[in-house]
Amino acid sequence: MEIRDAPDAMEALRAANAQDASCAIVGAGSKARLGRHAPQARLLSTRALSGVTLYEPDELVLSARAGTPLIEIEALIAAQGQRLAFEPMDHAPLLGGAPRRATVGGMIAVNASGPRRIKAGAARDHLLGFRCVTGRGEEVKSGGRVMKNVTGYDLSKLVCGSFGTLALLTEVTLKVLPRPETEETLLAIGLSEAESLSLLRRASATPCEVCSLTLLPPGAALGLDAHAAALRLEGPEISVAARRDDLIARFSKSGARFEILKATESAALWARLRDAVPVAEHAGQVWRLSVAPTDGFSVVERIRRAGAPLLAHFYDWAGGLIWLCLASAPDAHAAIIREAVDAHGGHATLIRADEETRATIEVFHPQPAPLAALTRRVKESFDPLHVLERGRMRAEF
Repeated sequence: MEIRDAPDAMEALRAANAQDASCAIVGAGSKARLGRHAPQARLLSTRALSGVTLYEPDELVLSARAGTPLIEIEALIAAQGQRLAFEPMDHAPLLGGAPRRATVGGMIAVNASGPRRIKAGAARDHLLGFRCVTGRGEEVKSGGRVMKNVTGYDLSKLVCGSFGTLALLTEVTLKVLPRPETEETLLAIGLSEAESLSLLRRASATPCEVCSLTLLPPGAALGLDAHAAALRLEGPEISVAARRDDLIARFSKSGARFEILKATESAALWARLRDAVPVAEHAGQVWRLSVAPTDGFSVVERIRRAGAPLLAHFYDWAGGLIWLCLASAPDAHAAIIREAVDAHGGHATLIRADEETRATIEVFHPQPAPLAALTRRVKESFDPLHVLERGRMRAEF
């Protein structure tokens, strides 16, 4: 069914409740293969919910209907020298399909964020407000046009990243930010994996305002045959140059050799890292691990020692985010991955696998019983009959 406005969504979801019919929410379909494989009885398309409804460049705020193509929003704000600072990931390289087809509603639904998240925050941190229709068929408005306008419960933090299991978004309001004058990437090359991660963590604690910190193993990018710690700097050209030189001086005795990528090369590199291309270009199952930056190397070493067939990997967020590609297996090596992550208090999400695998193992990290109970209560407060994306995140609801 095509959803043209909030009344359409309310009617569709009330009918679904009356008939106990589960519903999938689809914008452009670029994220249909994310999450558990859980076919739904009905499809609710948001493609007709398109268009920017408000854009005030001077106020750094934009509102758009949920089905608006993200590429249109990015072009509109780029013309005003602005951007979405959280750098939303394009899942096409990982999941297939045409690139840059995502909608703004889908971006919020999965909290799509990129390498700059470590400094700028995630998509949910830039979501000022939204309108939606809950699984009950009730229209809800939350937040507003400024950060201070949040009263009561901050529902944005619940809805963003819920994969459509709580509500069908109809409109979102986002904070936009000025685009910096320039960017550069400083590469520290030739250290070991552990030494490179240590350098990234130390760089993140300096006053040099590094906005992205990634470690690329040999062969992962740029044709390098050694580990490369990549540090992105943004801002006025004179400031970027001064901070770059400061970093080189601070780590001059580390044993690394340094190379500099100027603006065009730097932007191209981070676009590839944003979309996880170093692992996406390998055939296999892809996992996304989130741990404390100090634990990243230990987690990967534990996975290696357990015998998991690691095909490719890289670290983002100074070691706190790990992308892994492993040779395919019916269980996606879930026991090995989650044992390694659990030992350090993180979580692991299966991003790419075939439908059968995603239907039989838990795609999202299992929750402790108290948290699982809270998750169920939140779900049922929005969608008591589980008509929205039933089974998309948890098998039981």
